[in-house]
Amino acid sequence: MKTIILKETGGVENFFIKDTKIPVVNNNEVLIEVKAISINPVDYKVRANSDVLKMIFGGSKIIILGWDIAGVVVAVGNEVSEFKTGDRVFGMVNFPGMGNAYAEYLTAPKNHLAKIPSNISFEAAAATTLAALTALQVLEPRIKKGDRVLIHAGSGGVGHFAIQIAKWLGAYVITTSSSKNKNFVMSLRADEHIDYRAQAFQDVLTDVDFVFDMFNGDILLNSIKVVKNGGEIVSIPTPVFSNDVLNLAKERNIKVSNIMVQSNGKDMNTLKSLLEKGAIKPFISKTFVFEDIGKAHLQLESGRTVGKVVVTV
Repeated sequence: MKTIILKETGGVENFFIKDTKIPVVNNNEVLIEVKAISINPVDYKVRANSDVLKMIFGGSKIIILGWDIAGVVVAVGNEVSEFKTGDRVFGMVNFPGMGNAYAEYLTAPKNHLAKIPSNISFEAAAATTLAALTALQVLEPRIKKGDRVLIHAGSGGVGHFAIQIAKWLGAYVITTSSSKNKNFVMSLRADEHIDYRAQAFQDVLTDVDFVFDMFNGDILLNSIKVVKNGGEIVSIPTPVFSNDVLNLAKERNIKVSNIMVQSNGKDMNTLKSLLEKGAIKPFISKTFVFEDIGKAHLQLESGRTVGKVVVTV
């Protein structure tokens, strides 16, 4: 099978395609013929930065990136009854850890997967994995009907799912993006839009119950200023917060935390249900072929992507 290997951290020129053996399925695993892969910021951050690679992979010397897949089951382990040969499945595999998704075949633990709804393509299913799981795992335990929720970068991969999931949970959603993406985020049923280039959100917002932050830094610091006493912020880029952030959060009685998304079959089945009902819909802005995975990385790394980037296999 064809596999994309990263020979060392750095630029996309460090990717190369190699023929490798199809992996052997273990008792609690499923062997999948991959049809589509989703690319996330973590992919290019791991590719470019040896410290991030070590944090996610634990120092592995053989680097096959990727976690988000959709495909067809071609074999199942002895302890697998949930899936059978021919099933269409999707999931975020072994995150954090070695997902090995940049390949024509991979093995995945059965409890990291869900069946793809009949109305959903492989590309759309692959897009509804890490980014959608992040939004679900951040929002579902923390917000309730009627909460005022601020979602930064609402047109991005995580952000556009977060708007939809927050609305499914019954929240009043305020989101930031550039003016050119206003119509897009409002089409996701956001209630308010703030053009971050024209207006400082901290000057116009108060009494927010929850903030979903994608940036840290000054945006996180200013987000604390708009949250009501006892409110909460989850910031996903890094677990390291400045003293200014920590001191202001303590002063205003705001809980600020970081989470890292985890592979979870139960949550994947929640996403399956939301896709089936039309409560969420991925937006795919660019699709690349397997051999052009470097171009997919560069597209996402540009910071100009609306929604998701997908690679077909």
